[in-house]
Amino acid sequence: MGSHRRLAPSGFDRGAGAAGFAVCVMSATAAALGALPAAAAPQDDTRAEVDRLYAQAEKATEAYNKADERADSLREEVGTAQDEIARQQERINTMRDALGSLAGAQYRSGGLDPSLALLFSDDPADYLDRAAALDRITAHQAGELKDLQIAMRDLAQKREEAAGKLADLERSRKAVAQNKRTVERKLAKARQLLNSLPDAVRAAYDRASRSGRADMPDLGGAVPSSARAAAAVAAARSVLGRPYVWGANGPGGFDCSGLMQWSYAQAGVGLPRTSQAQRYAGHQVPLSQARPGDLIAYRSDASHIAMYMGNGQVIHAPYPGAPVRYDPVGMMPISSVTRV
Repeated sequence: MGSHRRLAPSGFDRGAGAAGFAVCVMSATAAALGALPAAAAPQDDTRAEVDRLYAQAEKATEAYNKADERADSLREEVGTAQDEIARQQERINTMRDALGSLAGAQYRSGGLDPSLALLFSDDPADYLDRAAALDRITAHQAGELKDLQIAMRDLAQKREEAAGKLADLERSRKAVAQNKRTVERKLAKARQLLNSLPDAVRAAYDRASRSGRADMPDLGGAVPSSARAAAAVAAARSVLGRPYVWGANGPGGFDCSGLMQWSYAQAGVGLPRTSQAQRYAGHQVPLSQARPGDLIAYRSDASHIAMYMGNGQVIHAPYPGAPVRYDPVGMMPISSVTRV
């Protein structure tokens, strides 16, 4: 975090200026502020802290999204299991009622020992036929009851396991939410520190970090790899300027992976919720072959993601306070390029 490492120069760095800070908040700031004298070291430290906090916040957001998505999935699994258990229990109750009626009829008939009933029967052959049929029915029903009871126990065990997983995920989600609140407090502190900087430095930071490129850059003549990619590109462009919102996937606001998911949803393509999962939502291509609509994952853990737009530019939801905007593709270390 907070690294000032730059990518090797390439055709994708056009317009990047001094970009290359390890997180998107600092990508445009570096270009705007340029080199500072040694006396400005405290200001560098302040911006480095903002750099670190924004990266931490973004990772926390993606972790929250992942936990929340898994919780939703488990809730569905638990609901399905409970429905199956209820249906199985209803069938078992029906079987028990039938068996109870049969037992009652047997009791009312005297419940005689089979050998005595045969002795006193007026028609021994008829008795034997009925007894054999009764044995077959009883054995069949008892077998079905046993099978249903086994199935019910299995489902109950699955329900218990799913409920346990859900409880674990709820605890995890709450922990991530708490982490987000902690990061937000740190971000507020960072903003206070930034407000203590000289006016000129603070104004340059605000221009770089909050304005971004809401205008249409020169995207060159590259074309999307497919019709769905073209539709996703158009969707992403349509929400330029929308705010970054924690855990949001549009249309009023977005986090980084939420913007990618929403844009491709407008093209009829379902993407996973997190940036880490989105990097595997298609096949990977070299950066030199990137085309509009490709997903650019950043950092080794893919904690940030953007959409390539052409001519070395991406569109993304950067961080709190910065709207959906264009930035150079080389704004921070790239971990993969995925074609959906």
